[in-house]
Amino acid sequence: MTQLPTPSHTVGPFYGYALPFEGGGDMAPPGHPSAITLHGCVYDGAGAPVPDALIEFWQGDGTPGSLHRNGVDFTGFGRVATDGAGHWTVHTLAPKAPYISVCVFARGLTHHLFTRAYVNHGPDALLDALAADRRETLLARQGSDRAYRFDIRLQGEGETVFLEFR
Repeated sequence: MTQLPTPSHTVGPFYGYALPFEGGGDMAPPGHPSAITLHGCVYDGAGAPVPDALIEFWQGDGTPGSLHRNGVDFTGFGRVATDGAGHWTVHTLAPKAPYISVCVFARGLTHHLFTRAYVNHGPDALLDALAADRRETLLARQGSDRAYRFDIRLQGEGETVFLEFR
């Protein structure tokens, strides 16, 4: 008897129960003078919001000892779930590098997706290698009060550039 391979499992929405944690979007201490807000929505291929995605963020700030979570110092890591409208928010420090690393977990994905949210729009090898319309999908838009918007489109028109690491 020949056995057929089983289909791939998706990465969600099962993680929504246990993986988000209180304060997961607070990467920097409240009121820090260099703090920024990064927020956006996750959209599926039809342009509908994804209400059950999980987003992780990583960045360094160049400060020795900053890679721990004690509730006082910069943590460099955040994890937030999207709300019913697909929206997410993190509070962090303005990055020394031009970007913040982002990882997306969502229903229907067989693997999580890596991308970058560019807050500082200076020269960058990845950005410089992309066509202008693709580059735009990685640029966070500055609003008021040190807030930046970065929407993530999983597929379709305006699909966010996702990275493959080997």
